[in-house]
Amino acid sequence: MSALLLRDLTVERGGRPVVKDVSVEIPAGQVTALLGPNGAGKSTLVLAVGGVLRPKIGAVLLDDTDLTGRRPERIRQAGVAIVPEGRRLLPDLTVEDNLRVASYALSQEQAQAGRKQVLELFPQLSQRLAALARTLSGGEQQMVVLAQALISAPRYMLIDELSLGLAPVVVSRLIPVIRTIAESGTGVLLIEQFATVALGLANQAHVMEGGRIRFSGPATELRDHPELLQSAYLLRGSLDQSAAVPPPPAATNETPVSLGPSEVDPGFHS
Repeated sequence: MSALLLRDLTVERGGRPVVKDVSVEIPAGQVTALLGPNGAGKSTLVLAVGGVLRPKIGAVLLDDTDLTGRRPERIRQAGVAIVPEGRRLLPDLTVEDNLRVASYALSQEQAQAGRKQVLELFPQLSQRLAALARTLSGGEQQMVVLAQALISAPRYMLIDELSLGLAPVVVSRLIPVIRTIAESGTGVLLIEQFATVALGLANQAHVMEGGRIRFSGPATELRDHPELLQSAYLLRGSLDQSAAVPPPPAATNETPVSLGPSEVDPGFHS
């Protein structure tokens, strides 16, 4: 089976190792969850895979191709897209222009096909193409950053904190889209603050703490044995928050998402 393999990665920031000897396999057509408390090194790992940071040791392997240390645009062209934490849009450009920027390296035919696909996944964006990105709700902004990553039809996609700053109802409506992405053949690494959400989607799961992988195994094992999640943060995300965040809905044929401004967590500000 095809996979994106992170092998023995060590990544430093400010001269200090933040990711330490991490190995993770992301199979094609599956969701793999990466859980861990704040400061565990998860976001640093994503940036290293995407070429924003250069690993000190280790390799990022796509089948037989070594992507380690390549420039971000080369990694994206190879078929690996990242969605960094924080919904990084160009706020003074329209939604249409943000999508154009994301497809600049594609042929006209590829860009048109990608645009059609993402607007089918997120039909509400069709009504917001002329809107400035900074005027969008939090849920709409998350749709745009996901669309930017998907427009190039990546083979693998790393999503850092899908639900950050969003109301639970918004999160529950994004979940089927992530499932659809994986079912289309794309391998997804999902970093998520709500363990319930991530484990409901994932086939495999890893727990990262202190820069190291502390657990790797089937997601069902963590769902059935939450005591394996040693961090109090993760325990809160997998147990207490289960009442706040609905469990992932059953798979349906209705994959498009439609979110309104009223569904955004009032505590979130772009």
